[in-house]
Amino acid sequence: MDDAVYRAPPTDGVLIAPLDEFTAVYHRASGITHLLTEPAPQIIAILGESGLTLGALLDKLAEDYELSDGTREALAARLDELVEAGLVEAA
Repeated sequence: MDDAVYRAPPTDGVLIAPLDEFTAVYHRASGITHLLTEPAPQIIAILGESGLTLGALLDKLAEDYELSDGTREALAARLDELVEAGLVEAA
């Protein structure tokens, strides 16, 4: 799914609160609170509602966070986890 566009929920659909090493994300639609660690909160923030492809997201993460070891496979795995949790949508 290289051409898939990944999107985060609308900003009014989640409540995000940093908690030391974790970030709590309350997903209003499901009523579930997720505890996330890096890079998941950053992925959600960068995706936003407009969304990005996997390649564009990897480029943006590398630019913003100076990634030296980020791979498409690792990012795809994180995105799959976020999709499964309902925090990211793939279209």
